[in-house]
Amino acid sequence: MVAAMTVIALGADHAGFRLKENLKNWLMERGHTVLDVGTHGEDSVDYPDYAAAVGEAVVTRQADRGVLVCGAGIGMAIAANKIPGIRAAACVEPYTARLSRAHNDTNVLALGARITAPEAATRILETWLGAVFEGGRHQRRLDKLAAVERAYGEGEVADAAPR
Repeated sequence: MVAAMTVIALGADHAGFRLKENLKNWLMERGHTVLDVGTHGEDSVDYPDYAAAVGEAVVTRQADRGVLVCGAGIGMAIAANKIPGIRAAACVEPYTARLSRAHNDTNVLALGARITAPEAATRILETWLGAVFEGGRHQRRLDKLAAVERAYGEGEVADAAPR
């Protein structure tokens, strides 16, 4: 069963464009309102732009949750997780999608169009939308994540890329 949602923000880069369009139709057929932040074609674009747009829509409550699609889902998840308040998970099957909601209260789902067939993507999305945060010990852990966000959110963090 899919939880009733008002608005789902949806974004993709060029690799995820076609799957995004499939998911948009699937969501609208089930009564969800979709805020499509792009991309709107297959010309090469930069995934962080769309991850930021979806993340902003979620944290400003223009959308209840967000879905991002790129080639593998990894880049989108990394980019979205830079936004305080976003908890994005790249999921490749329903089990991790369910756990990402039940244990981590994710508010953004990232999918990989090059590794996930459209039918599998809709099963993952349906599972994710229907899953409920369990709270309890998991809330304590989310509180710790929020403390990390606050601790590092005040200034520039040094580039941690390997040298």
